[in-house]
Amino acid sequence: MSVAGPLEWSATVRPAPGETLSGDAFVVEAFEGGALAAAIDGLGHGAPAALAAERAVATLREAPGAAPADLLQRCHAALARTRGAVVSLAAFDAAAGSMTWTGVGNVQAELFRLDPKARPTREALLLRGGVVGDRLPSLRVSALSVFPGDVLVLATDGIDRAFSSSIVVTDPVERIAASVLHDFGSAKDDALVVVARWRGAA
Repeated sequence: MSVAGPLEWSATVRPAPGETLSGDAFVVEAFEGGALAAAIDGLGHGAPAALAAERAVATLREAPGAAPADLLQRCHAALARTRGAVVSLAAFDAAAGSMTWTGVGNVQAELFRLDPKARPTREALLLRGGVVGDRLPSLRVSALSVFPGDVLVLATDGIDRAFSSSIVVTDPVERIAASVLHDFGSAKDDALVVVARWRGAA
């Protein structure tokens, strides 16, 4: 487990069979007043996909506290001469107790509530089709309140979407990430899982 500001987090990644580099990458970065969590899937496999993902990572780390839509616009410009990538990201605001998220492509993002009485107990990011670095759609950004113990899971398309039914919110983040990759990871594609638990404002 690692800590980034108001988040405790863990990530697991596995390259596609036969590849030494993964086109899947992630960022979990604290900034003043909050933290950013993002998952990136460079198109294809191997070195070209990894290059696109690495450029997105570098761009997000330059200004993790920027607005989510602005971060995707910056990534779009940075990836213009690459294969491109699909990206989902979430920015947590400690003072407001909120999470603002957006995404382009098919990186799944779901927020799982600790409170079993919460309705709904699970919320999914509504994604827009497109490719960061090639075809950027009009971005849809939404905000949710978050409460201590709520868990965000980001998963690339190398993870079967059925993983969401297996999440035990009270498990340690490293156990969640490892079990999702083990139980739902594809044997034919890069696979990445990022798990981040909101700890609340300090």
